[in-house]
Amino acid sequence: MENIIKLPVASGLFWVEIAKADVRILCGCPMDSVKHLIKRGLILSKERDGSTYETGPNAILLSDIMLQNGELANLGEFPVLQMLYRQGLILPGHPNNTGVKPLLIGSAEQVNAQLQYIYRGNYGLVSKEEIMKTGIDAQTADEMMRLKLRFAFGAIRPSSDLLESRIVTGEPIEIRNGVTIERLKTNHFCIRYADEQVEVNLNLQPGQAYESAYPLGFQKIQREYFGVIHSGEGDGWDVNRPSMSSILMFQGKIYLIDAGPNIHYNLTALGIGVDEVEGVFQTHAHDDHMAGITTLMRAGHRIKFYATPLIRASVEKKISALLTMEEERFGEFFEVCDLEFDQWNNIEGLEAQPIFSPHPVETNIFIFRTMAPEGYKTYAHFADIVALDVLEGMVTDDDQAPGISRAYFDTVKAAYLTEVNLKKIDIGGGMIHGVAKDFKEDQSDKILLSHTAFELSDEEKEIGSNSPHGFTDTLMSSVTDPARRSAFNYIQRYYPDAPIYQLRLMINSPMVEINPGTIMLKEGDTPQTILLVINGVVDKIRTQNQFYSQISSGSMVGDIPGLFGLPSDYTYRTSSFVRAIELPAPLYTEFVKRNNYYPKIEKAWENHAFLETTHLLGEGIPYTTLFHIIDALEIRESAAGTLIACDDPSNLYLLKTGSAQRRVGGQLLDHLQAGDYFGEETSIFDVPSLYQIQIEEPTTLVVIPAKLLKNIPIVRWKLFESYQKRIQKVLHNGNLHDVLCWNDTFSVRIMKMDTHHKKLIEIANSVMEAIRTGSEPAMLNQTLQALSDYTHFHFAEEEGLMAQYAYPDLKNHQARHKLLLEQLADFSKRIAHEGISVKEFQHFMKLWLIQHIHQEDRLYATYLNEKGIY
Repeated sequence: MENIIKLPVASGLFWVEIAKADVRILCGCPMDSVKHLIKRGLILSKERDGSTYETGPNAILLSDIMLQNGELANLGEFPVLQMLYRQGLILPGHPNNTGVKPLLIGSAEQVNAQLQYIYRGNYGLVSKEEIMKTGIDAQTADEMMRLKLRFAFGAIRPSSDLLESRIVTGEPIEIRNGVTIERLKTNHFCIRYADEQVEVNLNLQPGQAYESAYPLGFQKIQREYFGVIHSGEGDGWDVNRPSMSSILMFQGKIYLIDAGPNIHYNLTALGIGVDEVEGVFQTHAHDDHMAGITTLMRAGHRIKFYATPLIRASVEKKISALLTMEEERFGEFFEVCDLEFDQWNNIEGLEAQPIFSPHPVETNIFIFRTMAPEGYKTYAHFADIVALDVLEGMVTDDDQAPGISRAYFDTVKAAYLTEVNLKKIDIGGGMIHGVAKDFKEDQSDKILLSHTAFELSDEEKEIGSNSPHGFTDTLMSSVTDPARRSAFNYIQRYYPDAPIYQLRLMINSPMVEINPGTIMLKEGDTPQTILLVINGVVDKIRTQNQFYSQISSGSMVGDIPGLFGLPSDYTYRTSSFVRAIELPAPLYTEFVKRNNYYPKIEKAWENHAFLETTHLLGEGIPYTTLFHIIDALEIRESAAGTLIACDDPSNLYLLKTGSAQRRVGGQLLDHLQAGDYFGEETSIFDVPSLYQIQIEEPTTLVVIPAKLLKNIPIVRWKLFESYQKRIQKVLHNGNLHDVLCWNDTFSVRIMKMDTHHKKLIEIANSVMEAIRTGSEPAMLNQTLQALSDYTHFHFAEEEGLMAQYAYPDLKNHQARHKLLLEQLADFSKRIAHEGISVKEFQHFMKLWLIQHIHQEDRLYATYLNEKGIY
């Protein structure tokens, strides 16, 4: 008899069930995992003993790798919510609440990250002190905490109170009831029960993406002066529609309201490329509204992030928990634009007013307006509001008890009923969502009902409308042509020195609209016209070397082959409705020659052909940015056997031809081939490198100034992804000699401090590498200085956290920090003057840092854990 059932669900997602052992494992949990399970019939509604509940998993197997092909691989928030609430595992009196907790299974690194991310997903900011750090006054922070505790049933509980963990190693460990799991290699697991076994591989293939749970039709969107595209009306459980979201069009620019799951797929269906997005207005940090935020972190420019500091802090803490990175790095991927609560924040004529709204995590609803000839035109986006009868049940006269005041209830009600031209409201119901009946007397011109997976009732239909995906409400029509205006801006970025009248001549060419799935240019064909893409998304394909990428607004199709009269190396195919300017090849060629751009383009041609085939620079980068990079790069030749220290703070290196080894501690870590890169630790992330590159054969290197790459989010993201994987491989590899490795016993159960401690160990390894390889004194001193600088930063952050929560032994801890800094300074001087062995430095680090973590940091950590800080 078959005891183990294994079913493929979607890309990177499997179901493993052992009914006899009552074990049901969701293997992998990318975004919308629950929706995939529902669509496959693996989650069903049932009734027992008068209670309605859902079936589903009772364990989650996490990917060893958080980022796969740029997407988040572990998003356990909604699967965990489904287990705790919709299955009833946490509900008092429910027949499924037997005391058995759901399981998180995986590496210690990923299990701990999930526990912290789920904790932040449940509560957002977890203390008055965290709230006040965002600029909220003490009295308001008290009121916010009283509200939060009311939603949390009086107590903020660590995720470990709700979930159990199983840490997977290279040895079989028991999951439950005789079911075991073993890691065979990265992301490859063997699950056994009795005499049966199955293997599960959670790795995505190159170019493979996590799938959307629902299909979306293509939409042709007319760009308006001020309009709202309805891009999502469902909730986190709706298997047919995207979660509640909207897209604002204003003066030709695109602004998102929230970044929910599958946002790239959603935008493509609407004919909008990610690089067309000017900014995102974030309402709060639940996954059905922010799981797609990493898509925006991979744009070709830094998208503006609009939120109040309160909401931004909640988002940053959740993202940093997922990625185990410092919260401060969030601003490296976005242009952070903080908004003020209850004020009209002017954004180049678009005014946005965020209003604090009751929810388990920090949330603001938005009202937007702009001046029209007849007065203001207004749109209100009320995501994740709360039913007024639920809110009124929280009113209490006891200003110390969890709940709210009557005055605050009246303020919220008045805000909800603000009259606007168009209002979209959450009617998800239950304890934490809104209901339509609260808006029965609302005098707004039009109300849209959203954030539900159910059909509207007759009563709801009397109150508001619903909207199909991609429907647009126009508040102000555009009387000018924003597409022509965008086209002019794009062509001017290519050729900033060209006369204006010549640019206008180019843009006076025909505008064409191309249907989805249309081949614009075939590989091997010589183009007679060059297409300047204005809106939409285009696939760029070359199957012979398995190349695939996407280009969007501002890109040119056929410019190089059209200019030189050559066959195209790629096939270009529309992935959405596309609008483009058709430039006749002779006109374009004459324009280029007349303005003397021809020699520059010809010179850049070979390097352009190489860079656009690389993983790092082959997609998502505006053409103009790519040409700036080509103009500044340098070509170097390296002979076989050459050793290169990855310590250049100014440049990143790509292999154009040849091969090399990346080595650490004198041992091979991995091989580099053409298209691979090195040096990002120092040049992009300002961390001393612990690697050396040994050239294996004559190799051509492309040297790119790092300053040109730092502000390209998609490049920075790819570099961060590879950097994280590599450092995790080093810090968790017990087989490397003369390398300090992270041990889970070092954890102080405060993720921010654990991240800092790992960074200190990483930098310490770079010092050891400098000692081992006999680096020049200046380079060794530079590495030691980096260790000192980061230690000062870490101690200041640590002391700030202790002071924030009035840690009673702060002064003694500060004194200990001072002594440790003096010891490090003395030891650094000794290294500079006398020299030292790797073993001696390793011994020093164990006594200096590891002992301090074990003996002193554990004390403040226990104190802060009791305050809810993890």
